[in-house]
Amino acid sequence: MNDEAKRKQLRKYKAFATGLFVLMAIIFIMTTVFQKTNSSHWIGYVRAFSEAAMVGALADWFAVTALFRHPLGLPIPHTNLIENSKEKLGNNLGSFVVNNFLSPQNIRPYIQKLKVSNFVGEWLAKEKNQEILIRNLSDIVLDILNKLDDSAVSSFISKKVSEMTDGIKLNKIVGNGIGYILDKNDHQRIVTNLSRQIKDYIIENDEMIQDRVKKGSYSFIPAFVDNKIAEKIASGLSDFFKEIEEDPQHEIRTLITKKIHEFSVDLKEDPAWDNEFKNIKNDLLKNDKLDEYSNDIWISIKKTLMKELQDEESSLKNYLSKNLDEFSQNLKTDENLQNKIDHWVRVTAYKYILKNTHQFGNLISSTVGNWKGKELSEKLELEVGKDLQFIRVNGTLVGGLVGLIIYTIAHFFI
Repeated sequence: MNDEAKRKQLRKYKAFATGLFVLMAIIFIMTTVFQKTNSSHWIGYVRAFSEAAMVGALADWFAVTALFRHPLGLPIPHTNLIENSKEKLGNNLGSFVVNNFLSPQNIRPYIQKLKVSNFVGEWLAKEKNQEILIRNLSDIVLDILNKLDDSAVSSFISKKVSEMTDGIKLNKIVGNGIGYILDKNDHQRIVTNLSRQIKDYIIENDEMIQDRVKKGSYSFIPAFVDNKIAEKIASGLSDFFKEIEEDPQHEIRTLITKKIHEFSVDLKEDPAWDNEFKNIKNDLLKNDKLDEYSNDIWISIKKTLMKELQDEESSLKNYLSKNLDEFSQNLKTDENLQNKIDHWVRVTAYKYILKNTHQFGNLISSTVGNWKGKELSEKLELEVGKDLQFIRVNGTLVGGLVGLIIYTIAHFFI
């Protein structure tokens, strides 16, 4: 029911209570006049009833009116109680709600009934809701991206990269990386591949080897001898690298492994390598270069994100939609997940409510306290004024009956 309907209802019941008082007043006047010309006993009883009813009606009218305003506009003490006591009323109302509705024993049964996982799962399962959620999230992120200061973000990235790289020992990272490859024996594949390529190169370039042998040979040595020597050299080299390729335990492999290991140790422990990598890092990460790198990285990330968020069929949105589908199905079927989520929601809600009960009390107190006194009176009168009019009606009838009883007792026994 809106405020206008409540006002009409209040006026109706006020008119009824006032009309009853007017009726008693008319009856009182008429019986008073009749008594002067008529000696019938019943007139006295009716007059006593109407007289006491008027007193009861006026008394209760005064009491009800005094709650919301000054009766007849007169500043009588202890009237207009709500307007004059709104601060106290707000504080008491806030304390009442906190103590009687937000106590642990009252809220615990309701918190224990919370089961949001099924509701969320059902809601997310609907394609329309997924689209709404993704669209709203996209709009929020796009708004944030558009409002961000690009120079501030790139400066932040540059600063954080600089802070993170200050303590980084590149020589140790590279050395440990080489050591990791050795531990996994992955370098053997490189050795095998290089041996194969060198062997194939020697076989495919046999003529070049012969030319090299002839150029370095003496003039008195016959050409067929040079060719034979070149053939032997090429054959020996290709066979040698073929052995390395095919034999996992070849001594050259062992030697290469040993040399790589020594190199990795030198990288980590030799100060010269530490200084060398520091120079490389400082050269690559100079302030102007670092700022340029950071700006390029941020602009690239921003453009990619904005494109993905604006495109309705983007990979990002499809990925989100797919994961929302999976998540909604898990929420509906996975009892362990349901219990975990519901338990977390219950514990969080319970702790939050208990932690902030005083805030609810302060909210009620400040809201009531900030209302204008007249506004508060009007609000309360609209809510309870109708029922208070029955107090006036009851006061009229009860007052009349009490008056009638007193008159009867006085007439027969005194």
